[in-house]
Amino acid sequence: MRFIRQYLKPLVATVATCFALLSPAFADDAELDALFESLQSASPEAVQQIEKQIYRIWSQSGSPAMDLLLERGRKAHAEGDFGLAIEHYSALVDHAPEFAEGYNARATAYFQTGRFGQSLADIQQTLMLNPRHFGAISGLAAILEQIGRPEDALEALRAVKELSPHREGLSDAILRLERRVEGEAI
Repeated sequence: MRFIRQYLKPLVATVATCFALLSPAFADDAELDALFESLQSASPEAVQQIEKQIYRIWSQSGSPAMDLLLERGRKAHAEGDFGLAIEHYSALVDHAPEFAEGYNARATAYFQTGRFGQSLADIQQTLMLNPRHFGAISGLAAILEQIGRPEDALEALRAVKELSPHREGLSDAILRLERRVEGEAI
């Protein structure tokens, strides 16, 4: 819990305020807002499609060259070449440091190679740029659970639930962690 409070909650509040002031194009994006609103009441069947639309928007850097780096990184990632994927993602974040999805993609590759510290740093950067990034928060929960901090992982998953309450597998993961953290009722 301390980790979430220390990093996620103040970060989200501060960044959300700054982000709204500094980047009105993203903060005022009616399409994203509508998609997030629809996640609140979406059927479990519709959630994946809505999240896919959100990721499509998040994946648009505004630069064809940066979009190509993201695409190449994702291709290498999908092929299991995490080293090459990280190279592409690193070039992307070097050239587009305000593009949250570059950090998120690299965080995932770092996680899959067991580089949790680097993954956490990129998750933090992702959330500074995009506080509603449920994928990054889910990644944070996975790392926290992996490193033996189930209470903090549970708190992160509850934050994901606020953004996408009907996400596939989320309720089961929360229940599993609640049992681990709080014990089973007699």
